[in-house]
Formats: sequence, structure tokens, C-alpha cells
Amino acid sequence: MQNQKMKKTKFPSFLITFAISYLFWIFLTWSTEPQELTAGAVVCVAVALFSSRFFVHNDGTGFGSPLKIFVSLYYSMVIFIIELFKANWDMAKRCYGGCKKVNPGIVKVPVGLKSDYGLANLANSITLTPGTITMEITEEEGQIYFYVHWIDVTKPSGKEAGDEIKGVLEKWVGRVWP
Repeated sequence: MQNQKMKKTKFPSFLITFAISYLFWIFLTWSTEPQELTAGAVVCVAVALFSSRFFVHNDGTGFGSPLKIFVSLYYSMVIFIIELFKANWDMAKRCYGGCKKVNPGIVKVPVGLKSDYGLANLANSITLTPGTITMEITEEEGQIYFYVHWIDVTKPSGKEAGDEIKGVLEKWVGRVWP
């Protein structure tokens, strides 16, 4: 293993990691007591100091615009929830219908996103919806592909399968992380 020099933590990365960690702390403790808030701040400063360089790349400034934050929240709380509900409804119909409409397989889906955050977010969104699991992300001749295990392969691969699997998810993720 090569001896690699650790990257320095930059302040915007630290600040974003601290803010997210602190909001998560408040959500978990659900307390506004001064000692809880102080303990949370101390723990989150330590977490941000040690981990911000691993979680937030490029200073994290690409996510900092209010419009991108709003679009990300709208995607997480509205668009993704609607797609999750539709996928759950589809799976419930399959399960209660005797599991006759099942044709599992792995499809190769082209993806138009380029950023690591966008690819990770889309892959996680696909995996979190029932009936699909993103197994691998590859790049072949400049094009990025997801290999997705799909419970009902209606289209073998390509754009048509991608449109059915990704739905509107890619478009909304691309608005925040293209």
C-alpha cells in the first residue's frame, strides 16, 4: 500500500458535514435542552473534523445554492415518495396475485449523469424502490451504465428498460447533481 497524504479538510466541507450531523443529532435526540445541544455540537464538530474530507468533495459548494437545496428536498419528500409508493403498489399486486407476473433478470441501463453524487443518489433511489437493485456502475466508452436486477424484465436492456426503471428519478437527481 502506498503512503498517501491525507487531504486537508476545507472549511465549506467541514461546515456542511457539521450542519448535517447536527441536524441528525437533533432529530435523533428530539430535545432542545441546552446540555443536549451542547453535547451534540461537540460530537458533531469531532465528526466533521475527522470525516468531512471523505464525505464532501470539491468543498461541497455545488450543493450550497438555495435552489438546489429546495429541489433536493422536493425530490426527497415528494418525487421519490411518489415513485416509492408506485413501486410498493406494484409489488403488493404481484405478491397478492400469486407471484405469477415475475420475470427476474439483470438489465444494462444507460445513465446520463456524470457526478459521483448524482450517480450514487440515483443508484440508491433505484435500489430503495421495491423490485429493483442496482448491482454495479460501469463506464464503457465514455457512457455510464447501471446493471440493475429487476423483478420483471419487460425490456431486455437499453434505453427502453432504463426509462421504465429510472422513471423520472434521473431527471430530478440531475437537477441537483448533473
